[in-house]
Amino acid sequence: MASPTPSLQADSTLHIALVGNPNCGKTSLFNQLTGSRQKVANYAGVTVERKEGFFSTPQGRSVRVLDLPGAYSLSSTSPDEDVTRDVCLGRHRTETRPQLLIGVVSATNLRLHLRFLLELRSLGVPIIVALNMMDEAKRSGMTIDVAGLERDLGMPIVPVISLHKQGVHPLLEALDRPVPPPPAPLPDGTDIHAEVRRLIQTYVTDRSAGQERLVDRLDRWFLHPVWGPVILLVVLFVMFQTVFAWAQPLMDALEGGITMLGELLLRPLPDGVLKSLLADGVIAGAGTVIVFLPQILILFLWILALEESGYLPRAAFLLDRLMALAGLSGRSFIPLLSSFACAIPGIMAARTIQNPRDRLVTILIAPLMTCSARLPVYTLLIGAFIPHKTVLGVLGLQGLVLFALYAVAIVSGVIAARIMTRGVKSEEHPLLLELPPYRRPNLKSLALGLWQRAVMFLSRVGTIIVSLNVLLWGLSSFPLPPQGATGAAIDYSLAGWIGHLMLPIFAPIGFNWQICVSLIPGLAAREVAVSALATVYALGVSEDAAPEKLLPLLSSQWSIATALSLLAWYVYAPQCISTLAVMRRETRSMKIVLGATAYLFGLAYFAAFVVYHVTKAITGEA
Repeated sequence: MASPTPSLQADSTLHIALVGNPNCGKTSLFNQLTGSRQKVANYAGVTVERKEGFFSTPQGRSVRVLDLPGAYSLSSTSPDEDVTRDVCLGRHRTETRPQLLIGVVSATNLRLHLRFLLELRSLGVPIIVALNMMDEAKRSGMTIDVAGLERDLGMPIVPVISLHKQGVHPLLEALDRPVPPPPAPLPDGTDIHAEVRRLIQTYVTDRSAGQERLVDRLDRWFLHPVWGPVILLVVLFVMFQTVFAWAQPLMDALEGGITMLGELLLRPLPDGVLKSLLADGVIAGAGTVIVFLPQILILFLWILALEESGYLPRAAFLLDRLMALAGLSGRSFIPLLSSFACAIPGIMAARTIQNPRDRLVTILIAPLMTCSARLPVYTLLIGAFIPHKTVLGVLGLQGLVLFALYAVAIVSGVIAARIMTRGVKSEEHPLLLELPPYRRPNLKSLALGLWQRAVMFLSRVGTIIVSLNVLLWGLSSFPLPPQGATGAAIDYSLAGWIGHLMLPIFAPIGFNWQICVSLIPGLAAREVAVSALATVYALGVSEDAAPEKLLPLLSSQWSIATALSLLAWYVYAPQCISTLAVMRRETRSMKIVLGATAYLFGLAYFAAFVVYHVTKAITGEA
């Protein structure tokens, strides 16, 4: 029995929730309503994303809105759908029941989305239907009798266009009116599928029936068994080329600004511990990582644009056969794709995989996907050791190497999954995907997404990275060298002692003691490895060697074999400790986490060993 709807006072904040199927435009509507007044966190006790925002209606009514995870049914089959169901029913431990639901329905796919809307009628909660994507439905030749459908459903229907700010104004006006009464539930025994068919036949006219639509013409190419994968490969290839080509001017400008700021801050300070802390611990560490922000944002710009355009689900469809080669179903693609941003949400997204074996294997290979935190390490070493020249007159060699690193990670993940699933048949059902219509990415949504990524990255710089670099600076600066000592002071420090202690283990793969030191804070966050190298080398070179000259320092002191060995190490080495913690939380097994850590470190050491010695043999290095 559903709990009663909370009473609503006229002067109180209205608590609403957006609910609907995936790909209904719910998140775009949430972004348009709230703008920057939103925060993202996880629901207590589960690793499911929670989006909360605030806004005011034209008449000044304060509204708190939740963007609930997309769901196809109240009969949940995943933790995401569990959260949506429990919040709507008022059963969630930490979330009060919404006073009003906004049922977001795509006008271009009523056959699927109306089914969930009819289920919501049984909740006993007031519902306003946001009939989204009306512009796309009109362009495709569809006519919807909104007034008739509204009377039949017993729920107010507000046509909206969530991609445009003016398109959500009718919904804001509807929220200024009194909350409607809860709709009457469907009679017992009603066939929901038959009811959906009746509603569509009665209130929807589709003049495009029998005509080829633009989406069909595009899909004939993008989903073609031969040309589809070729197009996807080209898209990915261009994406990695632009990470270098577009970012370099921005990186140069950012590096120049950080250098000027450092000089401005350090000039008034006398030589001593404080100046060394700021110069070598904070500026050399954090500044070196901040420089790579343009490349990370360009990578995310591509991912967000491909997602908003409707192309990513089609990429999942194309790669379903690749997942089959790995012994997995296409459901593993989305979690693995998420892992290219960060393995943590990728591991959490594996909860949508119902088969326990496939879910576990997906979690175990997610750290092999190249997360954005590895990008600063890759671009630093590629920039220092790979010549900035073109191949065949148009292809950047540096972009080719970056593309190859991502490709090696993907192939390694497929091979690892194939080994793990060998001899065990998957019970997962074939991949079923709703392919959304193609649409032009919304500039405001892209800007908001990039802003959130930039804030997350800079917050890591301001907390984890700076803290670890200050700690590393302390280890690298103390104890002070004895009287009459020759050589760099860092050689006598705790960091130098730790690095030399680790050296016998890592010398066979070409690492020096400075790299060994950087590996330790790099376990907290991959980007810290770059800032750690900057801190170690800033303390270990002469005063006139500025921290911003890390690239020429590395290229002059490392061999190409060492650089490629370190790249190979980072392709396979376990990601941050947070990733392992989430893996422990999702699998509830420390044994699995320790096994994953061992196999990843083993792969990293083996790959680095092979690359180092093969490169030495090819180049003739001693």
